Amino acid sequence: MIAARINGLDVSVEQGASILSAVSQAGIELPSLCHDPRLKPYGACRLCMVKANGRAVAACTTELLEGDTIETHPSDIEAQRRTILSLLAENFPPGDGNSQFEMCLDRYDIKPAGKRREQPDESHTYLRVDMDRCIHCNRCVRICDEVQGQFVWQVVGRGELTRIVPDSHGKMADSSCVSCGACVDACPSGALTDKESGRADQWTRTTCPYCGVGCEMRVGTHNGRIVNIRPALDAPVNRGHLCVKGRYAFQYVTAPDRIIRPMIRTNDRWEEVDWEQAIEHAADALTRILDDHGPDSIGILGSARATNEENYVAQKFARAVIGTNNVDCCARVCHAPSAYALREMLGTGAATNSFADIEQAETILVCGANPTENHPIVGARIRQRKLNGARLIVIDPRRTELAAIADIHLRPVPGTNIPLFHAIACAIADLGAIDEAFVRERTEDLQTYLAFVRQFSPEKASGICGLPAQDIRRAAELYACHKPAISFHGLGLTEHHQGSETVMSLINLALLTGNIGKPGTGVNPLRGQNNVQGSAHMGCEPNHLTGFAPLLDKADQFEKIWNHPIPRTMGMNLLEMMDAAEHGRLQALWAFGYDILMTNPNVQRTRQALNRIPFIIIQDLFMTETAREFGSVFFPAASSYEKDGTFMNGDRHIQRVRAAIPLQGDSKPDWQPFCDVAKAMGKSVALDYASAEEIWNEIRKVWPGGAGIAYARLDQRSLQWPCPSEEHPGTQIVHKDQFAHGQKARFRCIEYEPTEETTDEDYPILLVTGRALYHFNAGTMTMRTPNARLRPNDTLDLHPEDASALGLSDGQFAVIKSRRGQIKLAVRITDQVAKGQAFSTFHSAEPLINLLTSDVRDKQTLAPEYKVTAVRVAPA
Repeated sequence: MIAARINGLDVSVEQGASILSAVSQAGIELPSLCHDPRLKPYGACRLCMVKANGRAVAACTTELLEGDTIETHPSDIEAQRRTILSLLAENFPPGDGNSQFEMCLDRYDIKPAGKRREQPDESHTYLRVDMDRCIHCNRCVRICDEVQGQFVWQVVGRGELTRIVPDSHGKMADSSCVSCGACVDACPSGALTDKESGRADQWTRTTCPYCGVGCEMRVGTHNGRIVNIRPALDAPVNRGHLCVKGRYAFQYVTAPDRIIRPMIRTNDRWEEVDWEQAIEHAADALTRILDDHGPDSIGILGSARATNEENYVAQKFARAVIGTNNVDCCARVCHAPSAYALREMLGTGAATNSFADIEQAETILVCGANPTENHPIVGARIRQRKLNGARLIVIDPRRTELAAIADIHLRPVPGTNIPLFHAIACAIADLGAIDEAFVRERTEDLQTYLAFVRQFSPEKASGICGLPAQDIRRAAELYACHKPAISFHGLGLTEHHQGSETVMSLINLALLTGNIGKPGTGVNPLRGQNNVQGSAHMGCEPNHLTGFAPLLDKADQFEKIWNHPIPRTMGMNLLEMMDAAEHGRLQALWAFGYDILMTNPNVQRTRQALNRIPFIIIQDLFMTETAREFGSVFFPAASSYEKDGTFMNGDRHIQRVRAAIPLQGDSKPDWQPFCDVAKAMGKSVALDYASAEEIWNEIRKVWPGGAGIAYARLDQRSLQWPCPSEEHPGTQIVHKDQFAHGQKARFRCIEYEPTEETTDEDYPILLVTGRALYHFNAGTMTMRTPNARLRPNDTLDLHPEDASALGLSDGQFAVIKSRRGQIKLAVRITDQVAKGQAFSTFHSAEPLINLLTSDVRDKQTLAPEYKVTAVRVAPA
């Protein structure tokens, strides 16, 4: 800390702070139009000039030094400010007076004197562009360059002819803008504004309901409705940034087709009832099924969109009320292989490091993930780190945005990641780049592993993976020799029949090079949904209790805290429940926040299974495809904007969720119907809570790694587990001194087994499915927002040569047929996909992309193989 005097006041600030920051901390208001705390100091507007020890300096670009004496408003500086503002006001048209610039003019009693020269550009879905109000502070240009990395805004012309224009040099809608809204946040003059926002009279800090990055944000409301969303500037994950979904896609909350009353299906028609009737109906049915078929005929599915508290109550309902371990969540169909591999090899089924380690890394390896679209804030941070000197390796069959700027882009044939990782390991050994000290102290079975991977030389793997051997060797050199190196992976690794073993093969590389347990290193899954890490971690997993505690090892401890017995028989996971349903062994299913029919693979088989379940409870915001065809009772759920609780993001942060608006209609937080049904079944002793915080405090009792994460602490800042006590600061990096299981990590020799889903003459194209920027998974939320205008439909992406050979043009509809079904999609011709491959998103209920996908599953976790589907394509 350093001491200085500002306007006669003694102040103490951290060393390295700017004068502007110190002045702000002292509570003194100092005008500044070009400054934004998210950006590098600029010093262009000169409004923040102060006297430092008698010398005029720009406060935003000058560091406060020990013993400095600062005057913020001397008369000569004030006169200079008035002159600058008067000149800017000459060309500024009068407005509503609400912009930062207009309020600054008002403080100095200066009136805008400009006239309108051109009409605002209203072409963009979310942004209004009114360059008559531009004061050339360049904040929009800088934030787009320095934070988002999209480089949309450009400065053209010189002198009085200088203008700021989008890269389209025309309409904003034609630009490369990704609608993150950062330029609107940064603009001080109202030249850039949100089209559909309103004046908020209340702001609530909460956490984004979309992907697993876990961005914190401020929700602005007026008369109980959301009118504006802004990023939280001090959030460690997103650091004052949001993507298009988090910032703008909130209108689903008040969508006209939202279900806000309980319903019961009678004679194949849904009828609204009150909560008492719906609860009684569900309790009677479950009691009858329990009596007739036993507890293991009932399954409970948690939700990656629900809070930790709600998922905890759901799994406790399954075990303590129903008496079954048949409980799972949608982590099963995405990152269950990641959790399995990390837990088996290192002892903790979660990210080893933090998103903050991106800025520490010298090399970044992105495998089977498209962060700029699916995890946009992390994608932007990776892109910025690359632009600032880090090396970037991308392993992906498609040429993604990050692949386009990567030092090396490896495009393996889908399903060949394991031989590729073995070949990289072989090349690292050939380079002599093994971290001998780390391997000796913290691993075992190195020589066995090296002998094994010698079978997969880059030259041999080249033929399997469809990659040049020299590219594999170049990737190995970057990852092993330019450290620290961090890896991020997505569903392109896990959604394969060897998904768990693929992640193990990636972990092998981190162990071999010592890229683990240190800043800027690690193996980090990019989690797809806002609480997919938390839903499984809370115990929505058949073989593990809360905190991923092994069921058979820890049941006794949980029973003491719950004061209730826990069944010891192994439960069924989601895919096993579907298998059991096909054979008539599953009599009831309760699914909340999860559209099984739309998201499970092989829709026809899923439909057959669901059709054989006599009683299905659906708890959701909307009439899902599962509810439409098979629901028996519908409980209306609260959105995350209407309830309290916590989410767990992809790098182990626990973050608060806070109600910003009232509950819509008769909806309830997802934990309450479980408590109500338990009470109606005469088992309220197992589930009796008054608030989300009460549930969380019980979670802290059963989960030692979260014991120190009290709501009171979360109200100050988010915390990363493990955090075993309230004095503990949280853990940014795990496995620092030893692995979580307390043993040496063992290298795994993974045999490569080609998938049974292969191409042939009848089905010659490999289809990969995934997400797009503007939508989220099944599209349940985003398709009910203006994002649907930005991307209205799923498409089939084809390579130009394939499209030409098939006689297909851009926008033309094609029939896509697999061995299980067929659909129609509009074709999008792009060289982002490789020849012989295709890509499609899965956001629309019509068509159902999963009519095509197969029954192939990961051997360890049964996660479906969504990433390899053989299809044939023809004009519709």
